Amino acid sequence: MRKTVKSMVDEATAAITTYSIEDARELHGREDVQFIDIRDVRELEREGVIPGAFHAPRGMLEFWVDPDSPYHKPVFAQDKQLVLFCAAGWRSALATKTLQDMGLQRVAHIDGGFGAWKASGAPVAAKPKT
Repeated sequence: MRKTVKSMVDEATAAITTYSIEDARELHGREDVQFIDIRDVRELEREGVIPGAFHAPRGMLEFWVDPDSPYHKPVFAQDKQLVLFCAAGWRSALATKTLQDMGLQRVAHIDGGFGAWKASGAPVAAKPKT
């Protein structure tokens, strides 16, 4: 039987922790929490970023998380709660489930993603120049 994106997101959501915008806003800026932005760089340029979030494009996420990968990023080896987000919450739900499957325990995502964050009036900044 063929799975749809909706069914895959629903399955992932049933197995992961999802933070409301209110919960995410309370976590933002805490020393023991790292926000992870999995959107494409063009989305960051167009819409802005959550201050302090680490950008990990969805296509590289697993490679950056795996400590045995030549692409591993130290941000993923910290003892912090990871809070993933994308534009609307679908990609981040799937990514959160994937990271759980890779053995990460302290990983969650934001319901409604960056769009809901921005609509709530939470802090947004321009993408930093690199």
